[in-house]
Amino acid sequence: MKKTIARLAALALAAGFVLCLAACGEGKQDEPVTLTLWHVYGGEVSSPMNTLVEEFNRTVGQAQGVRVRVDSVSNTNSIHESVLAAAYKEPGAPALPDLFVSYPKTVLALPDESILVDYRDYFTDEELAGYLPEFLAEGTVHDRLVILPLAKSTEILFVNKTAFDRFAAETGASLDELATWEGLYAVAEQYADWSGGKCFFAHDYHFNYFQVGVESLGERFFDEDGLAFGPKFAYAWAPYARAALTGGLWLGSGYATEPLRTGDVIAAVASSASVLYYSDVVTYEDNRTEQVEILSLPCPVFAGGEKLVMQRGAGLCVVKSTPEREKACMTFLKWLNEPERNVDLATALGYMPVTKAGFDRLLPAAIETLEDPMYVSLYEAFLQTRQEYTFYVPPQREDYLSLETRFEKTARLRLTAGRAQYLEQGADALAPLLRTTLAEVQGSYDK
Repeated sequence: MKKTIARLAALALAAGFVLCLAACGEGKQDEPVTLTLWHVYGGEVSSPMNTLVEEFNRTVGQAQGVRVRVDSVSNTNSIHESVLAAAYKEPGAPALPDLFVSYPKTVLALPDESILVDYRDYFTDEELAGYLPEFLAEGTVHDRLVILPLAKSTEILFVNKTAFDRFAAETGASLDELATWEGLYAVAEQYADWSGGKCFFAHDYHFNYFQVGVESLGERFFDEDGLAFGPKFAYAWAPYARAALTGGLWLGSGYATEPLRTGDVIAAVASSASVLYYSDVVTYEDNRTEQVEILSLPCPVFAGGEKLVMQRGAGLCVVKSTPEREKACMTFLKWLNEPERNVDLATALGYMPVTKAGFDRLLPAAIETLEDPMYVSLYEAFLQTRQEYTFYVPPQREDYLSLETRFEKTARLRLTAGRAQYLEQGADALAPLLRTTLAEVQGSYDK
């Protein structure tokens, strides 16, 4: 009898042990897949993206066993460097995250592009058809869709309307003249003369002005060796250089945001996302402040040219891992880019939504909920841009960044020197300087 009881106890103990193992094993299977994310949308403390990540984790993520962990909130340049350091396994570099924000230049610089997931393996044709095709085109590298658009920006003309109205009241200048590059640069010359030599206009990237402008006029901006410098380039150079030499175009370094904020210019073409750095107060060099109205307008175009505008803004890459982790990434991304949620994220950041439904159906209603007049003006400019313009997709060239950097430096330096000559020699020097500065910029690419 005692032996029977002992055997039963042993069996019960063994059964309990087995059940415990089963329960422990089941618990491990129920643990969520934790994904790591590096992004640029906001700061560590205040970030609309982090807020959405928290919402996902407590709703869809919890239900489907997926958790997203934000490991880095930085800027695109820092993430670019960190991603390359990780991909090349540099000493002390962190491991690649599951998801990271990227431009095509980062993908092109990777040692092996195949370390990234092709979204066409996880998105149906119908799902991808819901995105703006130009945004998908920019994320396609060597026929693989490796960057999913999330929040895009473009170039917008920001105008200090308060200062412009003072100028217009005395000169008859009109905002309508700013719709074309020819008109804008003519106004810039007029403003420099009226103001005693002050700059009217700044551009974030002079390279973009020429790249998009030349292409909009039906000519190739790039050739096999670099920049083509065709007749349309010379056409675009004339009003631009004329305004620079006569003082109406800002030639300083840095983003166009700063001179507009300080009153050194009263109009600027800049990334639409730079609205985050503007305010309705201008602080002048003498510390005097002024309440102003910042107006957003679609980017100028050349008269008679196609309405092209640069698209900007990064997207998200997914690093190849296991089918389970990759599917978990898609669960998060598809949730994040649902049109209504994507519009909420975009408007919180000053970006454009990336889906057709978000842009065309939901954004107009979302604008009515915005309280800041500066943001209302920006999103009205977005809607007009979407209706009238084609988003330009820059070519994916390995030398793109070096061509851009050299042009920005060379054009500004040559025109700054030319401006000094113009001030010294007078108006008779203008025509020769237009020719020589163009020749100098072209010649710098022949070396």
